Amino acid sequence: MKRLIALALAPLAAYSIEVDGVAARVGTDAILRSDVLMEMQRARADESRYAEIRNEMIDRKLILKAAGESKMTMQEWVVESRVREIIDKAFGGDRNKLLDTLARQKVSYPEWYARMKEDMIVSAMRWQVIDKNVTASPAEMRRRYDDNPGAYSTDHRVTVSVILLKPEDSSKRDAISSALKDKPFAEIAKAHSADARAADGGVWKDVVPEDTFKPEVCEEIAKMPKGTISHWIEIDGWSFLLRKDDENDGRKLSFEEAYDRIEADVKEEKAKAAYIAWMKRLRSETYVKVY
Repeated sequence: MKRLIALALAPLAAYSIEVDGVAARVGTDAILRSDVLMEMQRARADESRYAEIRNEMIDRKLILKAAGESKMTMQEWVVESRVREIIDKAFGGDRNKLLDTLARQKVSYPEWYARMKEDMIVSAMRWQVIDKNVTASPAEMRRRYDDNPGAYSTDHRVTVSVILLKPEDSSKRDAISSALKDKPFAEIAKAHSADARAADGGVWKDVVPEDTFKPEVCEEIAKMPKGTISHWIEIDGWSFLLRKDDENDGRKLSFEEAYDRIEADVKEEKAKAAYIAWMKRLRSETYVKVY
């Protein structure tokens, strides 16, 4: 759905790939290089993903062709229901905001509507052919669990306290370091930190570092023993001071605890293989040429 809503299209000049010409043919349909560029812009993909996006567009054409041959239809009331859902979630229920957004992106409502309808057909076809038929047997799940001993564990989590200074306040670093010798870290954070958790004493409790902090901060956290305070870390002029309060390295989950994750992983792997086989079959039944 995000892909349908986010139609912010960058200028074609942002890509150096030649615009004119045919990128691929699928049966009697042509995919132009400019079509691929537009899809790259929708996906916010860089030039290195040109071939990947082109191949995804070929797959899409093949699936839509298969849908037509199988007489699959998408009733208009279902599409309209999705439109209302998008308007409610992304535009606060205001249809005019959607229309204004499309107008700014030079995309007509009928074009957007048709694209969304096609996306729904592609999703329905994938579910019909692939997803509803993918299962994970107990034996497959057990094998997956045994063959990937490090994959199923609780996350590495830490609790850290942070003092963050704006670039214009960097001169305060020495004074703050000195004050921490006599005053609690939380008190200093509340008084001087620009961090989002300053009011709570700068505490980030039980977080996954990689999901929360920049790589430079994560690197420092990894080196710190529990209970210690870091040196000042400067990133783009901002100054970070950290105290590692607690750390949980995670533990291996039992098969029962990891059951849902294992099942999802097995299904995902099988679905990927089934999709590849499906596309190979569809390509064998239709003329496809890549330029």
